[in-house]
Amino acid sequence: MGRVVVGIAANESLDAGENLHHLSIAYTPSGYVKAVQQAGGLPMVMPIDSADMAKEYVARIDKLILAGGQDVSPRYYKQTKTVQGSYLEKRDQFELALMDEALKQGKPVFAVCRGMQLMNVFFGGDLKQELHSYTEIAHMQNPIPKEQPAHELLTQKTSILRSIYGKQAEVNSFHNQGVNRVAREFQEAACCSDGLVEAIENKPRRLLGVQWHPDFAFTTQPKEMEVFDYVVNAL
Repeated sequence: MGRVVVGIAANESLDAGENLHHLSIAYTPSGYVKAVQQAGGLPMVMPIDSADMAKEYVARIDKLILAGGQDVSPRYYKQTKTVQGSYLEKRDQFELALMDEALKQGKPVFAVCRGMQLMNVFFGGDLKQELHSYTEIAHMQNPIPKEQPAHELLTQKTSILRSIYGKQAEVNSFHNQGVNRVAREFQEAACCSDGLVEAIENKPRRLLGVQWHPDFAFTTQPKEMEVFDYVVNAL
């Protein structure tokens, strides 16, 4: 049997900066790629494409990762835009199509940060468009280094995350939006001490979403590498 092929849905930048001659690039943070490799999987980066191509992409992978990035457009959870966020609707459209195909083809999905928010929206949940009025905890931890935990994580007893993180742990945090109403298809798997949802899961459908970034810290925080081991080898 060959290695497990893990598709990583990529992001896009219209200007990669002076060092890359201001080129438009398709990319994914290398933490996803390296962590999947370290867990024994074969990563496949999938650039943003039209929604009708999602079936072919998903057919070529065993598992799907929806990564972090821009805010999810409020139109997909039936709200009016109330904050000036960073949006890329063609990414939303393609990744919603990937999600749909992953379900149809029975492929597991691991969703990180924006990815978790998008997965919740796909199933009918919605988001808090800004967190400043919700909590005093800084969920966007800059300038704290990305590998350093920033707030508490409280896992649910029935969650698979309990076996990795224990009842209580600390994780990093890089988001200015968050899950509000959890879609009915999911169980809340973990939360922050302020009550904000930090993880959702659907075990029968093999869906797991986390709000923090294990891809930022898998080389320095062993539990974050354990998550990728679980995704590649067990999810």
